[in-house]
Amino acid sequence: MFEEGQYFAPVNTDADGTVSVELGENHPGFADADYRERRNAIAALALDWQPGDPMPTVAYTDAEHEIWRLVSAELAVKHRDMAVRDYLGGAERLMLPRDRIPQLAEVSRALEPLTGFSYVPAAGLVPLRDFYGVLAEGKFHATQYIRHHSVPLYTPEPDVIHEVIGHANALAAPRFAALYRVAGEAARRVHSEEALEFVSRVFWFTLEFGVMTEADELKAYGAGILSSYGEIDEFRGMTIMPLDLGTMGTIDYDITKYQDKLFDAGSMDQLEDVVGEFWATCDDDAVERLKAEVKNR
Repeated sequence: MFEEGQYFAPVNTDADGTVSVELGENHPGFADADYRERRNAIAALALDWQPGDPMPTVAYTDAEHEIWRLVSAELAVKHRDMAVRDYLGGAERLMLPRDRIPQLAEVSRALEPLTGFSYVPAAGLVPLRDFYGVLAEGKFHATQYIRHHSVPLYTPEPDVIHEVIGHANALAAPRFAALYRVAGEAARRVHSEEALEFVSRVFWFTLEFGVMTEADELKAYGAGILSSYGEIDEFRGMTIMPLDLGTMGTIDYDITKYQDKLFDAGSMDQLEDVVGEFWATCDDDAVERLKAEVKNR
């Protein structure tokens, strides 16, 4: 399920109000009591937040800022060669700080004049319909914790680096922001859970793990690739397929590994014409027709 790929460390609240984030045994921070306590505290900030409240502020430590500095610098070099033009243009407009972790409120203030998008704090798992639905309103659910210090260039789950460096730079680009919005509209338009998952899988293989040919060279535009120091080096060696809505909406994938099957949008125009038009018009019947076409191939 895609929701596991979005946030797969469940957040629980005990009867006494204690918030705990469940990290798997293979998580880099599983045996680190301090890190686990930190994750719990940051999740509690998001759980306490209500719409209309000021955005929760995280008092990041020097060590956490250092992880951001390291990863931000490394990714910026790779983006120059491997990110699509629209993403790079969004990054130039947004001008994220590279020496510290920005607060979500700060990122929202910078984004809103550009494309109308702003952030909503997330403690952890966000139900699919909620996560996608608010995209139609120009809202994006985001976590605020940062990955474990032992593996600064890797995270098994989306952290603030993924949410901000990966997504905010794209959300600052008008053409990408428009695609996020129509994805949200599609999530609100479909009724069945099966249709919603189909919509979310298309999002996974585009705005999370999409690639595109520019000037005869394969570039990345998906936030999952562009926020991953390791995956951005590997995506050109994966199995690259042309855009195919039916396949994207039904293909299986493993969230714990680099994505080994990627879809080349061909161009920004084609991404808008094929995927954008699908999200802008799809309903349950359209999804069922696409699924039937794949089954009958």
